[in-house]
Amino acid sequence: MKVALAYNLKKEDPDKPRDYFSECDSFHTVRAIASVLESKGHSVCLLDVEETNLFSHFRSNPADIVFNIAEGRLAQFRESEIPALLNILGIPHTGSDTLSLAIALDKAMTKKILLSEGIATPRFQLFIKGSEELNPCMNFPLIVKPNREGSSKGIGIFSVVNDEKRLYQAIGDIINIYKQEALVEEFIMGKELTVGIIENGKITVLPVLEIDFSSCSKSGEYFYSWRMKEYQGNSALGLTPTFYCPARLDKDTEDKVKEVAVRAHKSIGCLDISRVDLRLDKNNTPYVLEINPLPGLDPRESNFVIMAKAAGLKYEDLIEIILLSALERRDRLSRRIAPKLNPVLAGRL
Repeated sequence: MKVALAYNLKKEDPDKPRDYFSECDSFHTVRAIASVLESKGHSVCLLDVEETNLFSHFRSNPADIVFNIAEGRLAQFRESEIPALLNILGIPHTGSDTLSLAIALDKAMTKKILLSEGIATPRFQLFIKGSEELNPCMNFPLIVKPNREGSSKGIGIFSVVNDEKRLYQAIGDIINIYKQEALVEEFIMGKELTVGIIENGKITVLPVLEIDFSSCSKSGEYFYSWRMKEYQGNSALGLTPTFYCPARLDKDTEDKVKEVAVRAHKSIGCLDISRVDLRLDKNNTPYVLEINPLPGLDPRESNFVIMAKAAGLKYEDLIEIILLSALERRDRLSRRIAPKLNPVLAGRL
């Protein structure tokens, strides 16, 4: 089978903010996924979406399916761009569809959907101009972040604020640097958790991962900041969180966390895999922070891979499951649609 592996390669650009390419993948990750696919007998074409005209490429290099880990071209709803183009071209792909990826990238919109589904998420307010009056229902401490970024871009020790002066400074910085609205949330004190979900005909919830920041006093960052993700394990910087997988939770709390994660996954229609990030407050109430339908797949350190390993899945098993899930979905769609189409069009499915 011809598989195109679509990705954005991590780069360095002195004219961009330091975290500009944080969501992009290293070539190590790209090569690891390609090696697994090749070992399963597939022909793999590497496709850096920033360097390629997809329409021209697929006219001369047809693919049976695209293994999608691409972040898009860094536009407003960038993660949805590649699936949208593939849909136009009629090429199936792994992972969530255009709508789910667009929603998930917009944190405020995701939170509105979570609330409509009765899923707890931290109280929030969106600042567009930066001069809006703070909602009196919002309680300090608050955390300020870009509304449409991932990989903790724009989040650091300066993001958690305890008074309005620092709040509006942080909001202004986000709007000026990232050219987008700032999301302000109540900061939930408690355990940081993340839950991996695999959906291949049925939903499998991976062991809950707990990230303990108590050993990070030197950095002063007790949450997943950009530095924490980028330099994880750097003892000189004090960025040395401890990982527990399974998380240190009693059975009732574990079940509650997993149930909330599955509901969040379903709320925006994720496909194949997702990672749901949560905070567990002092009352053991899980608050969904965000949903990531395009979780990192770095074989060395990505949270999703750590959880899969704890579930007994080898890296090559995980990659194959993602591909097979997308292929099964393609086949189900073909069986459902083909009989309704004219013979010429049906034969293309």
